[in-house]
Amino acid sequence: MHMRKKFDEQLGQLNDSLIEMCGIVKKAIADANEALISQDVALAKKIIASDDDIDNKEKEIESVCLRLILQQQPVAGDLRNVSAVLKIITDLERVGDHATDISELTLLLAGDPYIKKLEHIPQMAKSTMGMLTESIEAFVKKDLELAKKVIADDDEVDGLFEMVKTDLIQLIKENSENGDQAIDLVMIAKYFERIADHATNIAEWVVFSLTGTHKDWKIM
Repeated sequence: MHMRKKFDEQLGQLNDSLIEMCGIVKKAIADANEALISQDVALAKKIIASDDDIDNKEKEIESVCLRLILQQQPVAGDLRNVSAVLKIITDLERVGDHATDISELTLLLAGDPYIKKLEHIPQMAKSTMGMLTESIEAFVKKDLELAKKVIADDDEVDGLFEMVKTDLIQLIKENSENGDQAIDLVMIAKYFERIADHATNIAEWVVFSLTGTHKDWKIM
């Protein structure tokens, strides 16, 4: 019984670390969106510099997971849980990379006014942050319905991406000089769309941790 109690405590600490990492990543997205809208060069540089914090958090959680697997040799549901955390932190780390990618493009674009008011891209940022929050919450609370909601919400972000593309293609048609900036803005929107994909991946790992099935394969 004592081993079980200790293991549950360690799993609880793992969940806390996951929530903390998600918080750091969400702040990176919020800041990346803010830096983009306000063309804030200093903030964009700060986001790029802080990517190491996210990478370090991933390594820290990863080593806890590996230690748990080696020391406790968990089976079935416990092993699924720890395995899911290993997958989830990889996706969170990639989200951090995309916040950096967006900020690097923000630096490139900082010299000129935008060719159009950014409306759909900030909506994408807001939606993706919501998806990330809910995907981690679904894992911690073992909430299958919430995980499925996140997977469904991905369509909304895809729809916003299509709107961004359509708007910018129209601006290029009107004036070819808009081309370079339009392409960079489409790339930024694409990174936000990828962030939503990572949130969806996390939700799919939540489904796996709870059911033992993953959309791509059936294991454990």
